[in-house]
Amino acid sequence: MKQLFPSPSLSSFSVGPLTIHFYALCIITGIAAAIWLGRRRYANLGGNPDDVSEVAIWAVPFGIIGGRIYHVITSPAQYFGSNGNPIDALRIWEGGLGIWGAISLGAVGAYLYFRTHKTSLNFRQLLDSLAPGVVLAQAIGRIGNYFNQEVFGKPTELPWGLEIDPVNRPDGFESYATFHPTFLYELLWCLVVAVLLIKLPGFLKKITSNQGDVFTLYILGYTLGRVWIEGLRIDEANLILGLRLNIWVSLIVLVTASAYLIANKRRGNTKENHIPS
Repeated sequence: MKQLFPSPSLSSFSVGPLTIHFYALCIITGIAAAIWLGRRRYANLGGNPDDVSEVAIWAVPFGIIGGRIYHVITSPAQYFGSNGNPIDALRIWEGGLGIWGAISLGAVGAYLYFRTHKTSLNFRQLLDSLAPGVVLAQAIGRIGNYFNQEVFGKPTELPWGLEIDPVNRPDGFESYATFHPTFLYELLWCLVVAVLLIKLPGFLKKITSNQGDVFTLYILGYTLGRVWIEGLRIDEANLILGLRLNIWVSLIVLVTASAYLIANKRRGNTKENHIPS
């Protein structure tokens, strides 16, 4: 008998007059995990862990707004096309946060905090402390895609193929029942990156010893996986020269992060023992 990876029948539940969406719970859980791990790593560097909690008050709202803006800009037809509804752009709980927008604007929010408040460590040390927690949060957030039956890939008959309800199948794929669970692939990839950043500080010091490089390695590790995972996805996306926009963005980020890491290595060590364990 063919094995199926079934999608959940519910994406939310009600408590009195409140409707609680599993996607939102996953995002909140991921944020909490990132703050918890970031506080521990920041303290290991000699910083006051309360800095991490306070910067989150700025970074999290900026990140959510940035993630949503990126998603809407890169998938405009879903909201402004012939069958779209612009109001849906505000319904974040239904899914749709672009990681590049979230990281970029979230970093801006964190930087603004550091520019306006006195902190125990510098901004690059904060980024290094947060890197494993951020990618862990991404992994947890991908569970929300499972409940929303979204972010899946091409049809497949593999045993772990994801069963998708007909109403959620893209145009042209109505006759297929099971698809690649690309959100699961990304979840597993993110967990591997998080573990490597946490468990291999000795190895990391062999290839980098400058502040900010651990965060750069997170960017490199994530984008390496995102490129091939993105290639499996079949949800609507803008194409440039036949490739999805997110693949081009990932490639640009990958090259930029690599160049930054190489340049930092050539500059030499700026401070010792900056990599938290």
